[in-house]
Amino acid sequence: MMNQKLKFVISDVFAESRYSGNQLATFLDASSLTDEEMQHITREINFSETTFILPGSRKNGGYRVRIFTPGCEVDFAGHPTLGTASVIRNHLLGEPVDQVLLNLNVGPVPVTWQNPKNAGGLLWMKQVEPVFGGQMDAVRMAEVLGIDPDDLDEKWPVESVSTGLAHHIVPLKNKQALKKAKIQPAFYEPLINQTKTKSILIFCPEGYEDEQTLGVRVFDDYYGIPEDPATGSGNGCLAAYLVKHRYFGSHAIDIKVGQGYEIGRPSTLALKASDSQNRIQVQVGGKVVQIAEGFWD
Repeated sequence: MMNQKLKFVISDVFAESRYSGNQLATFLDASSLTDEEMQHITREINFSETTFILPGSRKNGGYRVRIFTPGCEVDFAGHPTLGTASVIRNHLLGEPVDQVLLNLNVGPVPVTWQNPKNAGGLLWMKQVEPVFGGQMDAVRMAEVLGIDPDDLDEKWPVESVSTGLAHHIVPLKNKQALKKAKIQPAFYEPLINQTKTKSILIFCPEGYEDEQTLGVRVFDDYYGIPEDPATGSGNGCLAAYLVKHRYFGSHAIDIKVGQGYEIGRPSTLALKASDSQNRIQVQVGGKVVQIAEGFWD
């Protein structure tokens, strides 16, 4: 096991204020840790994700970062990307740069500051180009979610999308349907055993706050996260889905969505996407609030 104290920072990501958004722990120098130790630490902290920076492995100006959930390592996740970029800027670089590059398992992901002079302002990450998987029977998905088939908006498909981490995107008619959804293990487990996509994102055309266009919930039981408060990867998939299917009647979107309200972690995510010559570009943005820092014995 490690024989030195490791500095870590706790942040709330996609948060408008402290104690909201999605919690993240970031270790500033994890070069001495084994994979097993990273997983043990992540389970002990028990946030949706914990990130580990390997500062000695910089490449093309980017920092090597690994992301773990309580269940396993993942190639990409949204709120850890934004939160870790903020930690790098504030604790490793110590200057108001306008961009930080993270070298994740999925590849290089740039994070930019909308206003570089405002460390607490909006951060944006450009996600990898989306890959659309297969569509799924709506009735089966309703069984998984414990809702009525009529709760799904039949105008739009249930479809798997990935911008680094795949999600089943499920359109619902209203917030009432969104709120009553609850994963049914008897139907969920056969689903994830049969599909590569493990996460489920449900959404409806009603936000929680005036500035929000959509309401979102994300279920990640497979990764040890029954419900995620704010999911940058999943909302990137949602942004690509909305543009592909012209959900708002346009080839481009610039909206905000709400997530996490059902579990007491209200979050706001900004989504931008556009479809040009059959190539979809996706950006997800949000604010990062530092909560605490310390040392891991």
